[in-house]
Amino acid sequence: MHTIPRIVSALAFGLLLGAAHADEYADVNLLLRQGKQAEALNKAETYIVAKPRDPQMRFLRGVILSEQGKVPEATVAFTQLTQDFPELPEPYNNLAALYASQSEFDKARTALEMAVKLNPSYATAHENLGDVYARLAAQSYTRAQQLEPANAGLAPKLTLIRQIFTPASERAAGTLPPAVPAVTKPGIRK
Repeated sequence: MHTIPRIVSALAFGLLLGAAHADEYADVNLLLRQGKQAEALNKAETYIVAKPRDPQMRFLRGVILSEQGKVPEATVAFTQLTQDFPELPEPYNNLAALYASQSEFDKARTALEMAVKLNPSYATAHENLGDVYARLAAQSYTRAQQLEPANAGLAPKLTLIRQIFTPASERAAGTLPPAVPAVTKPGIRK
């Protein structure tokens, strides 16, 4: 189970769009896999200057920015993709992952609902939407518990959600955290 929504990789997106310029995309992907993020970003940006309407390279640029931890810039990149190519669900998914990484679960939910509306068979977006709904539920249960500490029905619900988002290795070791954190900021998963 993923702690926050997964970002769709650039390679998967490329397969969805079809690669007219496969060499350039492959070069940027290779640099990224080799850990040469700055070089990959430079190559992607150089390509985009020549072909600013290319959604695949712009998407790849957003992935690189995400992996570099440049969340504001990645958010802008994916938001622009959703505006320029509103028919593509993948940028909505990745935008949602960025929102979720900042505990902006309402924004993440909205973006994921759009992704599944555009592609009802998009399994990653459905999974991510389920994760976001669970995080929203945890926030609501935590708030309810603060308002009504004597409500015995809330503790089991919080325990179940905590188990969902606790890695199996920690559950097996019996090291569950004492409470569901109200705000979590784990890394972005692909």
